Amino acid sequence: MSGNESWSARYTRLMHRVHARLTSRARAATGFVSQPEPRTIGSFNRGRQLIAGNLMFAGHLIEANDAMIWDLPAPDAAFVEQIHGFGWLDDLAAVGDANARAVAQKWLWGWIERYDNGSGPGWTPDLAGRRLIRWTHHALFLLMGREAAESEAFYKSLAHQTLFLGRRWPKAAPGLPRFEALTGLLYAGISLSGMEQFVGPAKSALARECARQIDEQGGIPTRNPEELLEVFTLLTWAAAALEETKNSVDDLHQQAIERIAPTLRALRHADGGLARFHGGGRGLDGRLDQALAASGVRNQADGLAMGFARLSAGRTSVIVDASAPPRGMASFNAHASTLAFELTSGRRPLIVNCGSGAAFGEDWRRAGRATPSHSTLALEGYSSARLGKEGLIGGARREMLEDAPQDVPVQISHANDGLLFEGGHDGYLSTHGLTHARILELTFDGRALVGEDMLLALKATEKRRFDKAMDAVRLAGVPFHIRFHLHPDVDCEIDLGGTAVSLALRSGEIWVFRHEGEAEMSLEPSVYLESGRLRPRATKQIVLTHRAMEYATRIRWSLSKAQETAIAVRDLYRDDDYDFDS
Repeated sequence: MSGNESWSARYTRLMHRVHARLTSRARAATGFVSQPEPRTIGSFNRGRQLIAGNLMFAGHLIEANDAMIWDLPAPDAAFVEQIHGFGWLDDLAAVGDANARAVAQKWLWGWIERYDNGSGPGWTPDLAGRRLIRWTHHALFLLMGREAAESEAFYKSLAHQTLFLGRRWPKAAPGLPRFEALTGLLYAGISLSGMEQFVGPAKSALARECARQIDEQGGIPTRNPEELLEVFTLLTWAAAALEETKNSVDDLHQQAIERIAPTLRALRHADGGLARFHGGGRGLDGRLDQALAASGVRNQADGLAMGFARLSAGRTSVIVDASAPPRGMASFNAHASTLAFELTSGRRPLIVNCGSGAAFGEDWRRAGRATPSHSTLALEGYSSARLGKEGLIGGARREMLEDAPQDVPVQISHANDGLLFEGGHDGYLSTHGLTHARILELTFDGRALVGEDMLLALKATEKRRFDKAMDAVRLAGVPFHIRFHLHPDVDCEIDLGGTAVSLALRSGEIWVFRHEGEAEMSLEPSVYLESGRLRPRATKQIVLTHRAMEYATRIRWSLSKAQETAIAVRDLYRDDDYDFDS
């Protein structure tokens, strides 16, 4: 137990164990009253890797053929959380053959034998909810060929976890963990004989959380697009399970689904993946489309979506972080990414942010949160928000964002030949007296994005602060960099005598980056951070380097398709399924 862990956190953990033990005497459920359709989507390839003994969780690969997963030494808390949440059941069920079933059954009844007495690290409300959902979804797959005594142990464990959740769900952290706990409790109440008393309370609590956590924009406090997708998925699963059993869906629950769906559409790039901001990744393949289809909501977002602006034309999508970052407890995984953008052309990401480094250790996690890891402007040595006060989140130390942008004015309009985004933020006012303003214009055919980045000292007090910053560098100018991180699949090279960068996508499209002014342009190493891999992927970034010498500094740049690139490219190249070492 961490010496830095608060008394409150230690007490909550202790009471989870106490109630896990107390509820272990639960009378077994006798079976399923009804069984929700299995809606969780697993990966066939990950399932095959698990069967082969290549166990990949939380960025760690353990090669252990025919292993009992609970005997393996756990590298960290994230690894433990993933295996006790039983998300791997989705992958084994995606394979669905006898070998996959044998591994799933071995691991599941191994968990019951070791931990169903209330011991072990898996007794938290969110993990219990996650387990209940997976066990319920894949019950037919798991129970096939098992003896009566094993089936009884399975149902007894389900009852035990349901009673535990009935007592402890209020202690789940607000947001995704509480939605997981309540959805698991609702599933159990609907599905298991003798657990019907939990349906009403779980349904009502879920509706209250929807009203409390989902804002009018259809967003959540963390502003993490992937986390929003996970919440939305749980809400659609819960609604479908209620409807299938002739239970009504609470109005607040349904209204939350109707608010979130347009927001997720706005946060989806042209290739179907989510924008990668504030600790979120692209999302599991197929999950977004499945959840949107299940919701039945067809509306589109109007204006900002969870604080993000979307420009879309032709086959090109641009998504911009156009609001202040999350605050307080919601900022423990947030990034200093204000005014950063991503651009995708057809099925191919071009400009990206580095992403969350959480899967690769604390140093990578902190680096991924910094402004230089995003496609935007950063003053040398500074991020637009700083890491500050620490707290314990999910068993790990995390820093909140502090001294972050407060005023982020944004306007989206139509220009003569395209869509226009104009925004600014005050993240550098306190340190340098400078406002960062960014203008982006995407042409109506989607073939060009023209940008302008400005550093401005506007008021007298801001000019005095800028003068003080200039004195500190002996009038040499305040150095800054504008970064454009490239996806690893983009081939890039300096072109046209050093005045442009040529960018080739696997689809065959060629994009060209140019800039105006005195900034120095270079191609530098970068990384692409994504979960499910053993290490960061090497890539490149275009960097414009300059110094702010006056109260107004402007750099114009453009990204455009080469003239020989067709309007519509037939993208027939198939991405190979990556292996864990790539």
